[in-house]
Amino acid sequence: MYTAFYSGMRELKTKLIESQEELGGRILTYPEKMIWDVGGITPIRGEKLIEQLVQQAKIFEPTIVLGQRIQKCERQEDGNFLLTTDDGEQHLTRTVILAIGYGARKPAKLEIEGADRFEVTNLHYTVQQLDGFRGKRVLISGGGDAAVDWAVELEPIAESVTIVHRRGEFGGHERTVSQMRQSSVKILTPYKVEALHSQDGTAIDTVTHTVTGEQKKLEVDAVVVSHGMRCDYGSIRYWGLNMNEWNMQVDDQMITNIPGIYAAGDFVTYPSKVELIAGTFTSGILALNSAKKYMEPEAPYMAYVSSHNDRFKEKNRALGVVEEEEEAEAEE
Repeated sequence: MYTAFYSGMRELKTKLIESQEELGGRILTYPEKMIWDVGGITPIRGEKLIEQLVQQAKIFEPTIVLGQRIQKCERQEDGNFLLTTDDGEQHLTRTVILAIGYGARKPAKLEIEGADRFEVTNLHYTVQQLDGFRGKRVLISGGGDAAVDWAVELEPIAESVTIVHRRGEFGGHERTVSQMRQSSVKILTPYKVEALHSQDGTAIDTVTHTVTGEQKKLEVDAVVVSHGMRCDYGSIRYWGLNMNEWNMQVDDQMITNIPGIYAAGDFVTYPSKVELIAGTFTSGILALNSAKKYMEPEAPYMAYVSSHNDRFKEKNRALGVVEEEEEAEAEE
């Protein structure tokens, strides 16, 4: 969405194609999570950040196509790309920017016998509404960013929070891990969830120490499993891109091994990558600038800042904002 906005700043005709029926990508899986690390934005819930990104994306009126997944990408004789969707729709474009995250993401399921029986009651793979856990005894299985974030978010409203991780160290951001360790969250490491049982609607977890084999039984009301996501890039794997299992390699300008195709965000890897939302915004800018130079070699490498970009003058006037130079001209 941010790349689509920036494309408008570069005066490019833009089409945003999304396979889901709504915009938001990965953030849709944690709409109530507080996000703290976007520059210039005070702590904001995921759903609100999506709302603001959608508004920003639409500023220069790109074409937005929802519910279409691209299956084929074929270069035409004139150098353009013909994109064909799974339902036969076609889109013709001079360049392509892949900002597809981890593809069609599905949460990694708890791989123990009978776990699926709890999915309609006690077992959750994301937290859609924090209030649904109010006053409950919650067990979280996982050790990455999402698991640690949910432990911190749920601790003030749940009766109790226990986090189980199969390693001794957590992979979340340092500050959040420290915040969790200083809270009332009970930490069990290195343990893993071995079995789930039910008693009068209550889930009973059996957790096993990964080294000694010691077992504990925990009586809880809800289990949140945060074991990461399974990536599904579909047919993109067969386009000839330099991909590995999890992502694809680009250079520091987000250029792929196929001229005219660029990539950004969680989908890519490069030496100086910043694993934050702010970092994905930057990679989107770099990808768009590379696409612009590919189409218009004489164009400036990057857009002017908004205070000097002509595309914003009309927008500012619509908001009732008059530039200083316009005030001076009016006074003369």
